[in-house]
Amino acid sequence: MDLSKDDLARDLDAALQTRKELGPEYESALVDSFLARLDARLDAGAERRTAGQADPDRPQRPRGGQQFKIQVLSLVMGVPLSGVAAGTCGLAGLVVCWAGIVGINLSSALSGRGRERRRDGWG
Repeated sequence: MDLSKDDLARDLDAALQTRKELGPEYESALVDSFLARLDARLDAGAERRTAGQADPDRPQRPRGGQQFKIQVLSLVMGVPLSGVAAGTCGLAGLVVCWAGIVGINLSSALSGRGRERRRDGWG
């Protein structure tokens, strides 16, 4: 049983309207019924998360782990590459070396933004 936020809001509104019509003696049964539906919704969301599926009601944050690794690796490798490039080709080699590092980081950042847009329905 998977309820969207709109369905949940409608159920809550219906429970409140029913309580007004039936009176306080049915309040406990109405609350129990609503909480059972809410519990089913939470269980379904937890099952989706443990199965690795996205929750349709929660926006997904982009996973920056891959991009972070590329950034750190480019800085670590940039030091020896800069030394080799500057030692063999001078300033031109140094510029080409860092242009390549910047290009790799830029393409990594832009590819992550493209996946984020497609996931949100923008691309």
